[in-house]
Amino acid sequence: MIYVLTTKGFDKSFKKKDKFIQKKALERMKLFREDPFNILLNNHALAGEYENKRSFNVTGDYRIIFYYIKENTVIFTDIGTHPELYQK
Repeated sequence: MIYVLTTKGFDKSFKKKDKFIQKKALERMKLFREDPFNILLNNHALAGEYENKRSFNVTGDYRIIFYYIKENTVIFTDIGTHPELYQK
């Protein structure tokens, strides 16, 4: 089981999303805690300004960015569409 912490920035972004995205995100977060490398998540390492962070899919375009602080503990830092997150 993976333990998840969130940043204030993640919480703020999450609250701004519509109810459908929030519901999907909660479903994927549950799946992530149970099996972080489930094929549905497409969990992958990031590069560039996000080096040492990872991302997984919430929907076709929405992602959650996170990083490990321990082997079984992560911090979610942001949630958004691909353009929102990577084209700032």
